[in-house]
Amino acid sequence: MDAARPRVVLIEGPPEADALIPLAAEEGMRPPVALLAHAVDEPGRSAFWPLAGFSPEWVAIRWALRHDVPARFIDLPAAHTLAWQREDTGTPEEDCLPEGEGAPEREGAPDGEGAQAAPVGDGVRVDPLAALAEAAGYDDPERWWEDVVEHRGMGDGDPYAPFLVLEEAMEALRETYGSGGHDRDLVREAYMRLQVRAAVREFGEDVAVVCGAWHVPALRRKATVATDRSLLKGLPKVRTDMTWVPWTHRRLARSGGYGAGIGSPGWYAHLFAAPDRPVERWLTKVAGLLREEDRIVSSAHVIEAVRLAETLAAMRGRPLPGLSETTDAVRAVMCEGSDVPLALVRDRLVVGDVLGEVPESAPAVPLQRDLARLQRRLRLKPEVSERELELDLRGETDAGRSRLLHRLRLLGVGWGEPTASRGSTGTFRETWRLCWEPELSVRVAEAGVWGTTVLAAATAKAEADAVGAGALAEVTGLAEQCLLAGLPDALPVVMRVLADRAALDADVGHLAQALPALVRSLRYGDVRGTDTAALAGVAAGLAERIFVALPPACAVLDADAAEEMRRHVNAVHTAVGLLGDTPMAGHGDLRARWHGVLGVLSGRDTVPGVVRGRAVRLLLDDGEVEQERAARLMGLALSPGTPPADAAAWIEGFVGGGGGMLLVHDERLLALVDDWLTGVPAEAFTDVLPLLRRTFSAYEPGVRRSLGELVRRGPRQGGGPAGVTAAGPPGFGADLDRERADAVLPVLRLLLGLGPDAADAGAGAGERSGEELAGMVG
Repeated sequence: MDAARPRVVLIEGPPEADALIPLAAEEGMRPPVALLAHAVDEPGRSAFWPLAGFSPEWVAIRWALRHDVPARFIDLPAAHTLAWQREDTGTPEEDCLPEGEGAPEREGAPDGEGAQAAPVGDGVRVDPLAALAEAAGYDDPERWWEDVVEHRGMGDGDPYAPFLVLEEAMEALRETYGSGGHDRDLVREAYMRLQVRAAVREFGEDVAVVCGAWHVPALRRKATVATDRSLLKGLPKVRTDMTWVPWTHRRLARSGGYGAGIGSPGWYAHLFAAPDRPVERWLTKVAGLLREEDRIVSSAHVIEAVRLAETLAAMRGRPLPGLSETTDAVRAVMCEGSDVPLALVRDRLVVGDVLGEVPESAPAVPLQRDLARLQRRLRLKPEVSERELELDLRGETDAGRSRLLHRLRLLGVGWGEPTASRGSTGTFRETWRLCWEPELSVRVAEAGVWGTTVLAAATAKAEADAVGAGALAEVTGLAEQCLLAGLPDALPVVMRVLADRAALDADVGHLAQALPALVRSLRYGDVRGTDTAALAGVAAGLAERIFVALPPACAVLDADAAEEMRRHVNAVHTAVGLLGDTPMAGHGDLRARWHGVLGVLSGRDTVPGVVRGRAVRLLLDDGEVEQERAARLMGLALSPGTPPADAAAWIEGFVGGGGGMLLVHDERLLALVDDWLTGVPAEAFTDVLPLLRRTFSAYEPGVRRSLGELVRRGPRQGGGPAGVTAAGPPGFGADLDRERADAVLPVLRLLLGLGPDAADAGAGAGERSGEELAGMVG
């Protein structure tokens, strides 16, 4: 650029972004950044054009702004690009870039994706660098590009030499492969040719075009204006908005999921920023990182690593050490041959956690500006690295952070993900896992249709979701979200929909699914200062309807339906336990009524065994039945007249879900299970074994070991209630086995120094010797 001194710079990129180019010179703009285009009327349809600090497009923009030279984008408009997305079936929305669009496969390298010659439809998709690298005897296109371009430099010769050689190579590839499987490139290149012609007419021949080398032969090719315009006729089009958004090095890397990126953006950023002694500076940076992780790395390690990297480069015939040589040197010298610390180097330095910044003057929807204001006020800065955030909701700042994160989740902006707290389990504490991804900027822009502020948008979205909800549980979940997010204006609409749906829904399963979320919401009132009286009334009404409908709904169910009903019983039990602490006038003692329902379920033969067993267990845990009564019910369920499969299901319901300690501490119940299991007929045992394995495999290893020890030593003797024996110290039989006891007497005599004469004694002598020894040992 310095040598050519063009009067205008044309850059491969969407022309809708021309008005955004001056922002690249502002102080608040820090790459990596990306141009974001999204369809105004089609949420979810968007495209990115990422640029790092070392991207040729970014360097060209900055050069033009420093020298007051006009800069323009000349690629096909984003309006057509996004419309093409709509036509493509099976194209993931995640990275939002159509075929052949956006950043090059390698920054500073020609465009291309995929393998060297991979079949695509009726054509072949070519990776130009892979083809040239293979012709040069390289198996890695990245390493070939480093050797040929990055490490050679321009020297004192012709500054255009590398570009001329690359153009000649690309021309040969285009002659061989045509469009290389990128058929839409022909349309893009026709548009670019038209833009180049327009620039030549306006500025003369002093025009610089910055594009992927793959396109250069096509832009040089002579084609009539009419021919180029004919390729552009009838292209689909959508209405688009465009702005700058922050990007990350991790998203530039292939490992981050961006298919047109580079594998080592941190390395290339270092090469770009450190033209002198890059290897020494890189290895010094690696040493600093390892020291921060408490690894012993001295200056001698750095010196030796530099020497090893240079030696490896010389042995491999490379002009300078590249990433592979420095990596091998770090592994051997600083990591002692281990790949574990080397993975840290790759993650933190080779890829990197750099997050770009965009100035406030960049175009943004009002919702984005409100979000930025809230992030500053709550001191909640977006970060690319994943981190955990502990919140104490009793503090105003943490409560505001919680509300913001919940509101964003309701809007589909998944900046934070709730996770289990490692400390207190109280309702005043929350733990979030935060990670800001560039795609969230698209979600924020799309959510702008719901309102101009986060609060207004979340309120409108909650109301719309409630009206359009298909299941009762979705509405109760929304009620919970409204309380968590602090949306008092949305709650009346949600509650009205909830009451209407609950009155019309007669499916007890739907009611049971809806109740837990509603009851959980009641717990948030005290902490978050929300009036939950309306929720309490609806929750109590749902509970009453469940009490009435549950016993008939549990009759004559198959295995899958019975398992699902057991989950509903568990959920309702937990919910009623919470409701019992909530005063609700006119609804009486809900816990007592629920215990009555469980009593009905436990004694009704038409109820599946897994539900009956669970009902007995819940009553036992709440102290509503004595252990003797539970043992009697188990004995009935495991009686010989009960089919083995039904008995196994009863056991699963009773001792499943952490019931192992109950069997450990109550050996009467364990004896019942053991007696039943040993009496299962052989022909039925294989049928019940999978169910039993599923039940007992869920126990902790220590619980399983304790149960095994109890079963191994056998049942206790002495006669107990319900026919279960429970006398004598554990592990001892009812009487002395004299024959087994006498067998150890000779050994005891030798140990006590009494001589081996008792070894040949008869039973009487042995008995007397045993009495003598007992006296001595006693």
